[in-house]
Amino acid sequence: MAKRSLEKKRIGSAVLGLACLAVAGAVVWSLFGPKLDTQANAAVDATTTASIAPENSSLGPSGLPVPRFVSLKAEKVNVRRGPSSDHPVAWVFQRKGLPVEIVAEFENWRRIRDSEGEEGWILQSMLAGKRTAVVAPWRGQQLTQLHSAPNRSSSVYAQLAAGAMSEISNCSGDWCEISAGGYDGFVEQDMLWGVYPGETVN
Repeated sequence: MAKRSLEKKRIGSAVLGLACLAVAGAVVWSLFGPKLDTQANAAVDATTTASIAPENSSLGPSGLPVPRFVSLKAEKVNVRRGPSSDHPVAWVFQRKGLPVEIVAEFENWRRIRDSEGEEGWILQSMLAGKRTAVVAPWRGQQLTQLHSAPNRSSSVYAQLAAGAMSEISNCSGDWCEISAGGYDGFVEQDMLWGVYPGETVN
């Protein structure tokens, strides 16, 4: 019952650098040599991340805004068709840290939406407040620039393939500082799925 779409598999293996597309998918190299080890995926409670929710948000039963972005706390997370363990598993996420959007709350269950627009229910204990993002999954084979500073005239550290996973350090509403594949830099905020337009993250 694992999610099997090509895009999901691509999100599960973050890529960074210059892309060379092969028949099986994208093969990407770094602009600056071997990638560093990926960062630890420690769970962070929602209270540690300051953010501004979308204007149409409201407070859910938990007292937190709905909708809001969170990330997966575990390597494998069951997504069910309803808010109880009696409901069948619709699919299984297989990537710790993936961003998902909470769109509803019911007791200790959260209805989530993923970057493909699919929705299901996850136990709240399987979610963390740590902010992550997927780089422009809608761009297909187009690359997204990772800048050295939050402006387009700054030097480009690397090119990010669509679907690359990243961790968000902060967002100003226009630019986000992220870590991807061992590199830190800035990406235009509207090139990320996992943060709202105009949202600030500290």
